[in-house]
Amino acid sequence: MSEPWWRGATLYQVYPRSFADANGDGIGDLPGLIERLPYIASLGVDGLWVSPFFPSPMRDFGYDVSDHCGVDPRFGTLADVDRLVAEAHRLGLKLLIDQVWSHTAAEHPWFQASRASREGPLADWYVWADPKPDGSPPTNWQSWMGGPAWRWEARRRQYHLHQFLPQMPDLNFHCPAVQDAVLEIARFWLERGVDGFRLDTANLYAHDPLLRDNPPAEPGQRGDSPVLMQRHLHTMDQPESLAFLRRLRPVLNSYPDRFTVGEIGGPEPLATMQAYTGSGDALHTAYSFAFLGERPDAADVARQLAAWDDSAGWPSWAFSNHDVPRVATRWGDGGAAGFGFGGAGAASARPGAGALTWMALLIALRGTVFIYQGEELGLPQSQVPPELMQDPYGLANWPLLPGRDGCRTPMPWVHDAPQAGFSSARPWLPVDPAHAALAVDLQHADPRSMLQYTRALIALRRREPALRVGSSRVRWAEGEVLVLQRGESPDAVLVVFNLGARPAPLPAMSPGLLDPAHCLWAHPAPLSADRPLPAGAAAFYRLTGHWT
Repeated sequence: MSEPWWRGATLYQVYPRSFADANGDGIGDLPGLIERLPYIASLGVDGLWVSPFFPSPMRDFGYDVSDHCGVDPRFGTLADVDRLVAEAHRLGLKLLIDQVWSHTAAEHPWFQASRASREGPLADWYVWADPKPDGSPPTNWQSWMGGPAWRWEARRRQYHLHQFLPQMPDLNFHCPAVQDAVLEIARFWLERGVDGFRLDTANLYAHDPLLRDNPPAEPGQRGDSPVLMQRHLHTMDQPESLAFLRRLRPVLNSYPDRFTVGEIGGPEPLATMQAYTGSGDALHTAYSFAFLGERPDAADVARQLAAWDDSAGWPSWAFSNHDVPRVATRWGDGGAAGFGFGGAGAASARPGAGALTWMALLIALRGTVFIYQGEELGLPQSQVPPELMQDPYGLANWPLLPGRDGCRTPMPWVHDAPQAGFSSARPWLPVDPAHAALAVDLQHADPRSMLQYTRALIALRRREPALRVGSSRVRWAEGEVLVLQRGESPDAVLVVFNLGARPAPLPAMSPGLLDPAHCLWAHPAPLSADRPLPAGAAAFYRLTGHWT
């Protein structure tokens, strides 16, 4: 039996607001994305994940949805979505769209009806609770965006729960009618031909119905903001979240070849990820935060891979996304601090390998992998000046944390065009001059560019079944040197990395394993058994013998 398309797939994340602007208003849109689909297809990826494009007041730039079955006019129309689906499929690309179901915008008609009265058909569609006798919030729960997770609503004389911004109220997944309505949203988009969903904050759907306080985090695990000073015992990973996902899976199964990847955050998300994916009746895979924080060494990578054997479910990996500083900076020399919900911490002080080494490592991992727009160009994190910042998290925490704007600046297409070819108008965030020097047109013309190396690596993963769906064994993980075996004989592939910035000894291995004739891809050059591993080395070899 052939493997499902998503097992081992390489998917490209598009943040549409910053990808391509077709109408010249400074904001990326769906027509711009459609125009650039051939570029995405040229990377060799299997599909794309598009971040939210639904109607929204844009307090959190689309992750606060006011209509789950519409398109914000800033991005286009439903007809544009239909064109996007059709053109993606014509190019052989699968299309995933973000679904934000744990909460809505305060402007959503559901919330407007629910806040109006304690009576009525939508009265319990959101999480409402009476104040304590002294008028304070019902629990000690804290918001991921800062401050208490409760907001007073004078119309009902109750508090409503919001785990993010106060204007992003949480839906009540203990209400069967809410679950039914969300499943109808899923059907709406599946009927339009999308190939699946990336589910935002999938382990935050349900809350503790008894409204018990969260206990404090252990002293060694406390962060420097109130939300990171608690164990989220009653605000995430509730059994009702998994029960809902088990209701969702049959809906997906009723359409051919559909797929869900759930965002599972928290300080210790591994057990939840495996529970949500391992049984085969909930999520297809879970999106790991393991590599979205501090730079790993070889042992760190080995520990993450060891947790995902054949019985544990199927992981998804990413090194960058729209919420964390770009990997080229975060794992380089120094870097910016990480962002909130996933637990991404400050960058490591260890000097890192280059962007190409990290791309090669991502391509070598067993699982489904996600590449964030611009990662294939090796874009560094932008430094957005305070007066141009847009991110509410950044605005609330500057200068301690710079927020998420730096990974969301516009995609550079043409190095010498106005706004690097992103738009004919001043964009919503400034184009980084350093990014213009790494624009697509320059890298496309350079056979030794990060873009061309990325295309070669993706092609290698698609070509080699061992890399796409094969087993994974850590053969060596000491210091900065990592050796992985993907797959089994006769198709096995041996992958060797030096993740550090200095040469390192090559592990002892059987003679002939590094025969240049068996080298599938290497940077900076094929390895030599009698020389140290160069800094940042990455090499893929056909495994023709035994490791040792």
